[in-house]
Amino acid sequence: MAEMGSKGVTAGKIASNVQKKLTRAQEKVLQKLGKADETKDEQFEQCVQNFNKQLTEGTRLQKDLRTYLASVKAMHEASKKLNECLQEVYEPDWPGRDEANKIAENNDLLWLDYHQKLVDQALLTMDTYLGQFPDIKSRIAKRGRKLVDYDSARHHYESLQTAKKKDEAKIAKAEEELIKAQKVFEEMNVDLQEELPSLWNSRVGFYVNTFQSIAGLEENFHKEMSKLNESLNDVLVSLEKQHGSNTFTVKAQPSDNAPAKGNKSPSPPPEGSPAATPEIRVNHEPEPPSSATAGASLPKSPSQPAEASEVAGGTQPAAGAQEPGETAASEAASSSLPAVVVETFSATVNGTVEGGSGAGRLDLPPGFMFKVQAQHDYVATDTDELQLKAGDVVLVIPFQNPEEQDEGWLMGVKESDWNQHKELEKCRGVFPENFTERVQ
Repeated sequence: MAEMGSKGVTAGKIASNVQKKLTRAQEKVLQKLGKADETKDEQFEQCVQNFNKQLTEGTRLQKDLRTYLASVKAMHEASKKLNECLQEVYEPDWPGRDEANKIAENNDLLWLDYHQKLVDQALLTMDTYLGQFPDIKSRIAKRGRKLVDYDSARHHYESLQTAKKKDEAKIAKAEEELIKAQKVFEEMNVDLQEELPSLWNSRVGFYVNTFQSIAGLEENFHKEMSKLNESLNDVLVSLEKQHGSNTFTVKAQPSDNAPAKGNKSPSPPPEGSPAATPEIRVNHEPEPPSSATAGASLPKSPSQPAEASEVAGGTQPAAGAQEPGETAASEAASSSLPAVVVETFSATVNGTVEGGSGAGRLDLPPGFMFKVQAQHDYVATDTDELQLKAGDVVLVIPFQNPEEQDEGWLMGVKESDWNQHKELEKCRGVFPENFTERVQ
């Protein structure tokens, strides 16, 4: 019998809960349709919005803090392995081996201590702070349900009072249910009205304490780590002094691929393209003038074949033999010129330059060396660069200051621009050598 009674009570409670849910659902439908008024509390709704915002911010902070701790742990492992590598390569007979090992041990302990303090003073505090939100969120939802119950009881009581046939017994029972629903709702509402603003205001102090703890721990950690690094540096300086003659100097190696111009490097042309051109080397250290070259005059452009032949030694005098003094002068002059100029002038044969006669050079820019044709488009990235399209012909000229020439770059003027303007200052520019192919 007791079991039957227990089952009866349970069944009755379930039926009561089901009836409450149906009544609430019906009430909400009527409110949405505008057939029943809804009790509103704008101040409380604002508190709920603040609560949801505070919960979102706290959850994000907790997630980011866990990510930060994971990063600290990863850095600890990387630092530990780096120190282990140092211990392995540090030979036993080298000075400071014991000090280096001790520094590695202290480094490991420092990382462990930093991580543990972050967990204790930041993460656990964060977890405690967020631990109060689920209960409050549940109570806010329950208050919403009790508010619907209160509105439903109020509407039921009002409908009985306005009915044509009044049933006093039903009215009395409805009034009793209304008072009970109102009391339950108001008790929960009052508590939340006090708690939510207080919780919202507490966020300021929590954020301050959390980030102050993190900042303080990180500051102390880096101070101690700085001391260890300074000690390690002293040990390595001592090692260097003892084995100074065996130190290895690291030198920068030039790139074998795309050329570099200052801090810029153009994209290399497609693989397999015939874009290679003869290498141009510039002698940046001319020999000091001697008595043999004091009176020698250097040519200004290849358009002066007679002078070029004297410098390069490519044309014999009318007598059929060159004087010894002239030979010495031409050799000295050649050694004092940049390699690009010497290479150009050495091509002079019988008063002409390869690719055309001396008279034809009057229409070419001063210092013209050879022609190249663009094999690929090149988009200029600076004001001193040439914009090239595949097929453009460029007249290559030497740099005014050979020291400004970067490896893999040439100075020139597009043939079309030169034929149109004849103004070298406005038309010339630099371009990547590996985007072109020499044609003349």
